[in-house]
Amino acid sequence: MIILGIDPGLSITGWGIVDMFSRDKISLIEYGCIKTTHSTPLIQRLQNINRELQFVINNYKPKAVAIEELFFFKTSKSIVSLGEARGAIILTVSLNKIPLFEYNPKLVKIALTGYGSADKRQIQYMVKTLLKLENMPTPDDAADALAIAICHINSSI
Repeated sequence: MIILGIDPGLSITGWGIVDMFSRDKISLIEYGCIKTTHSTPLIQRLQNINRELQFVINNYKPKAVAIEELFFFKTSKSIVSLGEARGAIILTVSLNKIPLFEYNPKLVKIALTGYGSADKRQIQYMVKTLLKLENMPTPDDAADALAIAICHINSSI
């Protein structure tokens, strides 16, 4: 089953596609990022996220999408921009009638490392190990998206 993991963000939305044959047999298909610039008007940034995510969905035809839940930031501006990006992502997924699953960051960390306070490097290392990659996926946003996809697999079996 093909799973799309998404790490939402207004500036950078990470995405990762994995194929699950069984809980113990997961393979990487592709990963990347959707980037928008601060100087672009908000509506165009959200349209760009929608357009590029639609391209990913059309190309890989995921059977499920896993996205990181909204969590608290130090600034209200950060949470608002994340909420806007999540809204565009959720709308795109729902218009494609793909089941959507949400996971909080702590659960993602536990699913990959067994430790809810794992740092980014530990998550990247586990993504590399579980997907049997030679190098850690970069940037962090794409690695996080792959971690979310793997969390969904570990949580759904």
